[in-house]
Amino acid sequence: MASAPSNARTEASSAQPGLLREIRQFWQTFFVAAFNPYHPEQHYMRGPGPACRAKETAPTSH
Repeated sequence: MASAPSNARTEASSAQPGLLREIRQFWQTFFVAAFNPYHPEQHYMRGPGPACRAKETAPTSH
């Protein structure tokens, strides 16, 4: 009966580093995603710009 608690303790201590690694990895990923100042979607063009509109309204010479 004395071996059961020591086995349980060994299993818990071997599982803990994996759990701590997962928790650390989650928070690291969270902080990188939450506090990353670069947002490329703010810099992409979302439609035709003024040059395209000017080309459409310019008279064509054929």
